[in-house]
Amino acid sequence: MEEQSADRRDRMEKCMNVSDFYFELPQELIAQDPLEDRSASRLLVLDKTTGQVAHRHFRDITDYLRPGDCLVINDTKVIPARLYGAKAGTGAKIEVLLLKRNENDVWETLVKPGKKARPGTEIIFGDGLLKGRVLEVADEGNRLIRFSYEGIFEEILDRLGQMPLPPYITHQLKDRDRYQTVYAVHEGSAAAPTAGLHFTKELLVQIEEMGVKIARVTLHVGLGTFRPVKVENVLDHHMHSEFYMVDEDAARKVNETKAAGGRVICVGTTSCRTIESAVGEDGLLKAGSGWTEIFIYPGYRFKLLDGLITNFHLPESTLVMLVSALAGREHVLAAYEEAIRERYRFFSFGDAMLILDGVGKAADAPRI
Repeated sequence: MEEQSADRRDRMEKCMNVSDFYFELPQELIAQDPLEDRSASRLLVLDKTTGQVAHRHFRDITDYLRPGDCLVINDTKVIPARLYGAKAGTGAKIEVLLLKRNENDVWETLVKPGKKARPGTEIIFGDGLLKGRVLEVADEGNRLIRFSYEGIFEEILDRLGQMPLPPYITHQLKDRDRYQTVYAVHEGSAAAPTAGLHFTKELLVQIEEMGVKIARVTLHVGLGTFRPVKVENVLDHHMHSEFYMVDEDAARKVNETKAAGGRVICVGTTSCRTIESAVGEDGLLKAGSGWTEIFIYPGYRFKLLDGLITNFHLPESTLVMLVSALAGREHVLAAYEEAIRERYRFFSFGDAMLILDGVGKAADAPRI
């Protein structure tokens, strides 16, 4: 284990600093609205070994999948986690973002402005339909709030809450289902696993009919994944914990695929982090649930993942670091430069990348 840690440190020597993952992104390339047709997004295909790229549409993903492959998807469902309330007594406006449910209706939350939400503060939502009392200040200024209400919390939240779109999306979302994947089932995320937003139900059926297995896992996405890295040295960054579940069916499909020599391709960094967290010492994916703080950056040796479908991420983010661990920092940043030149759309509602080995010939495909 010590040898592996030393090896990882050696691999990090050339890209230890957060600034090594910086790139200039024109503001106008940040996608503000989802496309009408989910699968009409553009797809940049990156050969993780050679660095070659091809420009396609997302629906062309079938050209790169083979019978015997396994596609791993995250079926978490985003809750309308953003609440707007008023401080009891003063009426001061307070915004609350639900991050993680603890127990007995206690949630870890992000509150703005925090100075108005000291312990003991009561917040009223929806003319008293929902009330919250701040219990204490948690890590990084987050608040623990106990909610009180009559009825079913999820129904009240569905009535009062708004979808927690990232701050870089300034447009109003007309249809909240567009910030959900078509296969979302298990409620609990504060953000969408956005790589999955490109799939339609029809495309998933087509993929299964090709002989590709689809394994469903769950990771409830917290904001920790998207928080800026505030330290200079990548190794000093600490990831927030997120809850994941892997059932027996998903574990069997992934393990059978690896045993038969097929490829495991994750849809999104959250699916990747789930299976890489749940793999055992024997290299097999284990069914079960738990909390993961896994931080994947260059030098990491993937145990199960062979390929990744992902969106274009923020500069200096842990997500860019994860992608760089798979394809190499130089290849990834060069691909991002190419995407910027070609005017790809970035971030949550933006275009997609497919990162795989042996797709160099795809560079000969027609450019879009």
